Amino acid sequence: MPPRKHKNKKKHHQHQAQQQVSPVQSSNKSSPTKMEGNTESCDSTSKQLPYRIEKSTVLGRYLVANRDLKAGEQLITEEPLAIGPCVSADAVCLGCYMPVKLQSAQYRCSACRWPMCGPQCRGLHQPKGHTAQECELLRTHKLGEALEAIRDKPDLVKNYYELILIVRIFLIKQNAPEIYADILQMESHTELRKSNTELWQYYERNVVQRLKGDWGMAALTADEIHNICGILDVNCFEIGQNSAKARCLYKSAFLLAHDCCPNTAHTDDPQSYAIILRTSRAIRKDEGITLSYAYTLQGTLKRREFMHAGKLFWCCCQRCTDPKELGTDCSALLCPKCKSGSVRSVEPLNQSAAWCCDHCDYALKSVEIVKLLDTINLNLESIDAHSIPGLEGFLKKYERVLGPNHYLLLSAKYSLCQIYGRIEGYLLHTLPLENVQKKENYCRHFLSIINVLEPGLTRLRGLILYELHGAIMMRSQRLMMAGGESRYSAVRTHWFE
Repeated sequence: MPPRKHKNKKKHHQHQAQQQVSPVQSSNKSSPTKMEGNTESCDSTSKQLPYRIEKSTVLGRYLVANRDLKAGEQLITEEPLAIGPCVSADAVCLGCYMPVKLQSAQYRCSACRWPMCGPQCRGLHQPKGHTAQECELLRTHKLGEALEAIRDKPDLVKNYYELILIVRIFLIKQNAPEIYADILQMESHTELRKSNTELWQYYERNVVQRLKGDWGMAALTADEIHNICGILDVNCFEIGQNSAKARCLYKSAFLLAHDCCPNTAHTDDPQSYAIILRTSRAIRKDEGITLSYAYTLQGTLKRREFMHAGKLFWCCCQRCTDPKELGTDCSALLCPKCKSGSVRSVEPLNQSAAWCCDHCDYALKSVEIVKLLDTINLNLESIDAHSIPGLEGFLKKYERVLGPNHYLLLSAKYSLCQIYGRIEGYLLHTLPLENVQKKENYCRHFLSIINVLEPGLTRLRGLILYELHGAIMMRSQRLMMAGGESRYSAVRTHWFE
């Protein structure tokens, strides 16, 4: 199976496949701060909106601010044109997208026999869930029974769930041609996909042939199925809170260009599946409006690899262009030869470029760097996400290999920021003062990087600020109890004023 684009949540971070929450690429390539290429306005109806649609030879269609925007302004709120299970999803309810089991005891739709959360599912026979027409198609072709027969073959099960949204889009074609027309306006990168033999053959074998055969959709052409597959891969947003996860197409949100240091953030409504997109920092008039399709806690080599595999473009944003990633240096390795230099890519926009020390003649090939990063990542992923000794051991083991701001070390610290004070044996009120200080230090270090890479009103930054607040308050209380009011005043002055 070819590399997939959707972000898969892992214990500590996302190193080889990605879900920042998360959007998936539009027709746009990466968005430099100053938009490049010939541009033209292509939407005369957006003058009353805070943004307008423009088009360039570099980015395709993208959004630009119509006026100066403040941090926190709501730009887009829209319900999905189409919604369905995520790519490579485990079994989920077709009505509400909550996880379900494939065991015989699991409730099933009385008509089509597909697993559902229960008879009162809020999405049963609803437009954004398991519609009557979908149910009839699955029933007619005995696909519930077919799913039951493959329940012990997880790859096939995932493929069956991947087909659901594609089927729904072709049902939209029948029932709501105006919505289908909106979907067809989205980029599919069909020609680029054809040139990727592995990717094209995967969809031909697992989607086109299956839909036209067992799923009873022989009237569809292979070209239109491939086109919809491309549109979904390029434009879907993965949404969901708690356990319910889905992927959606939205009418306007897909137009945002990508940038590895974006100026917007988004959330979603768990009831309506609407996407709510807000500015995360101030945006100047005529500045491009961007979001990131990659995971912040990854280095340039892996981010660019991910985006090319799933979105078929090589990112050339300012962060990717800068060998030091906007000064954070979160990809640098420590030089094992001179012990004082840093090892970085000599040409970060070239995936095959050598990595060289800035103090001596030490160098590594790109393939050697990838192998090293993958090995260290596997080590990190093998650690229990709630094991403080394991994560601390990881930091100690690799602090002489990776630069102090390296994204793999930051990923471990991100976990430690959250679990110090929150798990049995390490609850905040029971922590020794040195461990409270350690939590605070991790939070401050992490924030120093995120303030550059994901500044402003972002979830990641807010989460760590909240953890920092807990550590500061606990340390202040301990110092006040130990040294009286004068000690407390000194702490308050040092940290808050």
